[in-house]
Amino acid sequence: MKTMTYKKDIALDLDDVIELYNASTLGERRPVHHRDVMQGMMDNASLTITAWDGPRLVGIARTLTDFWNVAYLADLAVHVDYQHQGIGRELINQTREALHPTCSIVLLSAPNANEYYPKVGFKSNSRGWTMEPKTAP
Repeated sequence: MKTMTYKKDIALDLDDVIELYNASTLGERRPVHHRDVMQGMMDNASLTITAWDGPRLVGIARTLTDFWNVAYLADLAVHVDYQHQGIGRELINQTREALHPTCSIVLLSAPNANEYYPKVGFKSNSRGWTMEPKTAP
């Protein structure tokens, strides 16, 4: 297993981020072809933890939060070449460490990740709801 470096809230190159989203399959569900939307997503996250293999961005946890009560883990992405190495789990752990101990983490799972989240401590909740945007990006 490679030694990863994890960084909190650093400036990210948008091209690196889009490349990671595409290489993790999260790009299938994010507006990677709309650079302004992607830049806004990065600029307005409350907390971003990234995983690095040397100079290469290989993982990201992007969170919207008040830090005390609830945190929405909006994106958890790990490059397909780096999956199954504990990087996603560590991104979640570091996200949790950056939050107050009273803070819950909630998320919407990608379809193929439904079996992953219980393995890292999440519980399913049937009371979630979503509202589609007024305009699709």
